[in-house]
Amino acid sequence: MLRPLRYLHPKRYLTRLDRYIIAKFIGTYIYSIILIISISIVFDVNENLAKFSTYGAPLKAIVFDYYANFVPYFANLFSPLFVFIAVIFFTSKLAGNSEIIAMLAAGVSFKRLLRPYMLSAAIIALLNYYLGAQIIPHGNVVRQDFEALYKNKKKTLSANNVQLMVAPGVIAYLQQYDDRMKTGYGFSLDKFENKKLVSHMTASIIRYDSISDTRYHWKAQNYKIRTLKGLREEIQSGEMLDTMIMMEPMDLVFSEGQQETLTSPELLRYISKQEERGSSNVVPYEVEYHKRISMSFASFILTLIGVSLSSRKRKGGMGLYLGIGLALSFSYILLMTISSTFAINADTPAILAAWIPNILYAFIAYFCYKQAPN
Repeated sequence: MLRPLRYLHPKRYLTRLDRYIIAKFIGTYIYSIILIISISIVFDVNENLAKFSTYGAPLKAIVFDYYANFVPYFANLFSPLFVFIAVIFFTSKLAGNSEIIAMLAAGVSFKRLLRPYMLSAAIIALLNYYLGAQIIPHGNVVRQDFEALYKNKKKTLSANNVQLMVAPGVIAYLQQYDDRMKTGYGFSLDKFENKKLVSHMTASIIRYDSISDTRYHWKAQNYKIRTLKGLREEIQSGEMLDTMIMMEPMDLVFSEGQQETLTSPELLRYISKQEERGSSNVVPYEVEYHKRISMSFASFILTLIGVSLSSRKRKGGMGLYLGIGLALSFSYILLMTISSTFAINADTPAILAAWIPNILYAFIAYFCYKQAPN
C-alpha cells in the first residue's frame, strides 16, 4: 500500500553527490548572506546612529520596524551577488581539493554535474520570487514609514490640483489632497455620456474610509449633486454622503519607492487600472513587476557562469575567481539599475529593460559553459 510513496522520496532522484552539492550550495549561500548583511548593518548603524538619536527613534522601532525589514529587503536585492559568491567559493574549494576531478574521472559528465547546481538555483529563485512578490512589500511599508519619521527621508504626503479618470466617462478633481489624513479638499466629480455632462457632484471635503470592508469607500461632506436630464435639473445636497468612487489614496500621490510596497498581484491590478485611465506614471510599476521575475531567473545564469569559471583546478586558489565573481555580480546589479533608469526616463519598454541584463549575461554563461572542462 505504501509502495507508491517510494516514488516521492527525494533519495530516489537525488544521489549522494547531488545532496552533497546542494547542501554545500545552500549552506554557503546562507553563510554569505549572514556575513555580508552583518557588515552592511554595522555600516548602516554607523551612518544613521546620529539621525536615530536626533529624531528620537526608540530601540524597539529601530530593531523591529527598520532592521527586521532592512535585512530581507537587501538580502533579496543582492541575491545574485550572494548566489555567485556561494558558487565560486565552494566550487573553487571542491576543485582545489581535486573533488571535481574525482567526479569527472568517475564518469560524471560536466552536464550531469550541473544538475544539483541548477536544482539549488531553482530553490533560491523560487524563494527570492516569493519573498519579493508577497512578503517583502509589506515590510517595505513599515521600513519606509520608519525612514520618513526617524531618518528625515522625505515622503510625498500631499498633492495639488489632481485630476484623473476614475471610470469610463467619469472625471474626478481634487484641489488639494493630504495623504496623512486621507482627506481631499475642493472635490468635484463629473460624469459624461456621449460627451455630454449628465451629473456634477461637488464636496468641500472628501475622506477615504480606510477601515471599511470594501475598497473605494469615501465620505463626502457638504456635498451637492446636480443631475441633468435634458432641460431638467435635479439638485441633491446634504452634510454627509457615503459613496463609492473608483479611486484610492495611492492613485492621488506618488512617493519614491512606492512601487516596492505593492505585492505582485497588487502591482498588476494597479498597472491595469492606470493604463485604463491613460496615466503616465505606470512605468516604474511595470519595471518593478518584471524586475522581480528577471532577478529570480538570474540565479540560473549566474550559477552556470560561476560553475564554469571555478570548476577547473588552477594555481593561485579561488582568489582570482572570487574577484571575477564579485565584478560580474556588481556589474549585473549596476546594469539592472541602469536599464531600469532607461525604462523610466527614456521610454524603453519595461519588460525589455528588466531582462536586458539576463539576456547579456546569458550569452556570457553560454560562452563560459562551452569553455568549461568536460
